[in-house]
Amino acid sequence: MKSRATPRRGRHDPWKVAFFGALAVALVAGVAWALLGSSLLVVRSVKTIGSALPRAQILHAAGIRLGTPLIRVNTGAVARRVEHLTKVQAARVTRSWPDTIVIWTKQRTATFAVPEHPGYLLMDSYGVILGRAAVAPAGLVVLQWPTVRAWQAPPNPAVLAAGTVVRNLPPWLRRQVSVVRAAGKSDVILILRGGASVVWGAPRRTAAKAAEIAILLRTNARSYNVSDPRVVVTGTGNPGRQATQPAKASG
Repeated sequence: MKSRATPRRGRHDPWKVAFFGALAVALVAGVAWALLGSSLLVVRSVKTIGSALPRAQILHAAGIRLGTPLIRVNTGAVARRVEHLTKVQAARVTRSWPDTIVIWTKQRTATFAVPEHPGYLLMDSYGVILGRAAVAPAGLVVLQWPTVRAWQAPPNPAVLAAGTVVRNLPPWLRRQVSVVRAAGKSDVILILRGGASVVWGAPRRTAAKAAEIAILLRTNARSYNVSDPRVVVTGTGNPGRQATQPAKASG
């Protein structure tokens, strides 16, 4: 009686297993060497994009040494160092294989001209001082408030409120604002180029307030109060002739 040989299934050749294991280790070692130890994937150039800030200033703040393995560059730490520059609002750092670091920066721009004898300080909408000018530059909003040196760190809540309001105004209304008065974080007043005043209040509900102002400006009043856009107030400059108007429902 012939015995039938049963094929051995599911058994692995130990030499084959050892071969593929060694191959995997070699591949990992090769990749690690290429990334960390060789001169193939190292920083050979740094590219700066996004703003007109001086390249030398950005590179000095970044502190990246050419020849550093690309994988070893801490992109988050580099971005934070660049953001310490006064005129940098935001920075982003990325690797561009095989040999380049790319630094993107967003430059701060002046929003306010702050009276300080002699001349004006130039400030962005986050309360950061960017420079000085003898006269208020065209296109900037004059910022007024009752507290002396309210811009000093940490920024005064009134300054931050004024910046938030102006930053979020629709372009058509922003172009009409010449002065902002900020007495507190919920007490912002806009002075329009024609001389009319707008009591804006807190820096919220911008869309609703702007929609009301767009309608109320047709009345040619001298003052408007949209601090509560559900009930707006207009005036002619004479307190006895103020009129209260219910806000129109949006939509």
